[in-house]
Amino acid sequence: MDASIGHEFVTAGGLRFHVAACGEGERLALCLHGFPECWYSWRHQMPLLAELGYRVWAPDLRGYGETDKPVGLREYAIERLLGDVAALIDASGSRSTMLIAHDWGAVIAWYFAIRRVRPLERLVIMNVPHPFAALPAVRTWKQFLRSWYVLFFQLPWLPEHLLGARGQRAIGEAFRRSCVNPEHFPDAVLEVFRQAAARPGALTAMLNYYRAFIRGGGARRQKRLGSRMIETPTLMIWGEQDVALTLETTYGTDAFVSDLTLRVLPQASHWVQQDAPETVNRMLRAWLGGGVVPET
Repeated sequence: MDASIGHEFVTAGGLRFHVAACGEGERLALCLHGFPECWYSWRHQMPLLAELGYRVWAPDLRGYGETDKPVGLREYAIERLLGDVAALIDASGSRSTMLIAHDWGAVIAWYFAIRRVRPLERLVIMNVPHPFAALPAVRTWKQFLRSWYVLFFQLPWLPEHLLGARGQRAIGEAFRRSCVNPEHFPDAVLEVFRQAAARPGALTAMLNYYRAFIRGGGARRQKRLGSRMIETPTLMIWGEQDVALTLETTYGTDAFVSDLTLRVLPQASHWVQQDAPETVNRMLRAWLGGGVVPET
């Protein structure tokens, strides 16, 4: 583990967040992980962002890892998750903020930018489509067959039972069975994610993101609010070998984001920043430096 990454606890919005941190300064890079991960999914990007002059925070999101795990479906409503990001930004005291987000973290980041909850300097999205641009593709059978797990997660207790069996073995398999470069997911890496999921209340909290969004009506509420153009400069990095989301879900994103750079990595999976860290970091360095972002 990189010695430059430290750990602290930050109270924000009434919750106690575990935050991995490195770098210093008044520009915040807030890294939002996905399911079933934790701050550790950003271990390859954090030192780079610090080198580029950012103060980097990678929190365990609400319900994950060492962060508080409030009980109840409503505690994981999308509005609460947006509030968490705003509270963390406020607690940081930063003068400008970049969100860099993957999977569920990217769902939160998209809506945060759409709703303009706080000003953003830049936005980086990895392997989750813009929620309004993706609507035509989401309604196809091809995507529906890949999204079966979202419906399964709506069930009570059974998903927790299966994910928690045999020492959270399914958590590790989620990475290893769907990645392109398994050498980036040795046992030691998978053990970090398994241990995070093994904390009391963690699995239910993690699944409640899906339940609150679908069964709890979060998706319907956001759809009713409609979209608006995102004017924040946005870099979208997509691992093409994503078993959960088709590349077609990215089509038309430029109609919703005025300053969009999209790069597709043919030999990377859904776990793009871990599966192809060197390529992702080259792209981040070029984009943040104002240069031409390499295609691969």
